[in-house]
Amino acid sequence: MRLIYNLLVSVSWAILHVFAKVNTKLSLFVKGRKQTTTILKKGLEGGDKVIWIHAASLGEYEQGLPILEKLKLAYPTHKLLLTFFSPSGYEIKKNTQAAHVVTYLPMDTKKKVNAFLDAAKPELAIFIKYEIWPNYLAELNKRDIPTLLVSALFKKKQVYFKWYGGFMRKALHTFGHFYVQDENSKALLKSIGIINCSVTGDTRLDRVSEILDTDNSLDFMTQFNTTSHCLIAGSTWPEDEKILVDYINGSTTDMKFVIAPHNIKKEHSQNLKDSISKPALLYSEIDSQNLSEISVLIIDTIGLLTKIYSYASIAYVGGGFATGLHNTLEPAVFGIPVIIGPKYMGFLEAEELVALGGVLSIKTREELAERIDCLKDNKSNRAELGTLNSNYIAKNKGASTQIMNTIEKLL
Repeated sequence: MRLIYNLLVSVSWAILHVFAKVNTKLSLFVKGRKQTTTILKKGLEGGDKVIWIHAASLGEYEQGLPILEKLKLAYPTHKLLLTFFSPSGYEIKKNTQAAHVVTYLPMDTKKKVNAFLDAAKPELAIFIKYEIWPNYLAELNKRDIPTLLVSALFKKKQVYFKWYGGFMRKALHTFGHFYVQDENSKALLKSIGIINCSVTGDTRLDRVSEILDTDNSLDFMTQFNTTSHCLIAGSTWPEDEKILVDYINGSTTDMKFVIAPHNIKKEHSQNLKDSISKPALLYSEIDSQNLSEISVLIIDTIGLLTKIYSYASIAYVGGGFATGLHNTLEPAVFGIPVIIGPKYMGFLEAEELVALGGVLSIKTREELAERIDCLKDNKSNRAELGTLNSNYIAKNKGASTQIMNTIEKLL
């Protein structure tokens, strides 16, 4: 099976080179990995003590960030190496100050794995959530490098729990310890003979909790948000934007709206603006505009959404009508109700918050209008649902502290 796996990885890498010629994202994926060796040589020296943290993309980075921050404080003489699999993570966070060295993870072939580990020489490897790479894990195990999987979430439908999943199960068994988000994950691991497991929850809860301790003020939002109600729609996809624009165009109130699309390409942002009948403005066009006269603000940049959520009376999180729900915790921490689309199963925090009632799932534009109007007109109901969300985060934070307790025993 390993032979087949290695062949598939090698073939995939060759195919990616072909498609990279016509696809920008794949081009970044391929070209970025050609720089890994150079980045490692530049950022690491022979005597450095290295802790390696790997995240697939931006979401996993946010889960790993509380651990990165604690490691930086606890081990100032170590260098933190952060790797990404996806361009959507690396290209946004390649200049982050959270780690000393940031690069792409080379493909999971034996040659590339050995070259990477020979250059990095980590004392500890930490993988975030779903990142299971058999060759990396086998070689880390062979070199007696402690390896942890944190914020992991397992489902019965995954290959590890199928009769044909022996190869991937073997890879799981190389981890020194698992920190999982729920009891179900622990039970599933136990069913395949893995007991070195702790239920610590999701480290993202630690991350979003810290948001409340930072300055979330934004001058342009203070100028814009001049009414008693503001709906912030974050990480929206076209499917979300269609029903949101229908509501906005039909709204007869002075409610303010912010839309932060997942796709911030100029053409998409302009088309979205053109579809809105109320006074609308792109963030890139603000300059000296009188924002108090604008009804809809479209955020065509990255890095502001978390702070913008602090101005919301109601939040909408996108992806639930498209490829996958985005982060509901970022608005929830501010103690406001959150509306999402129907596709949220598999996102544990969303499942639990929907069950509690603080996050509201809708299926149609009519349901969206009904939810917004009901929340807008009922302050006590907004407060009640918002409290459910903020209490959930306060109750379940602390995963990164528990994980650090184990790390202290390994280093």
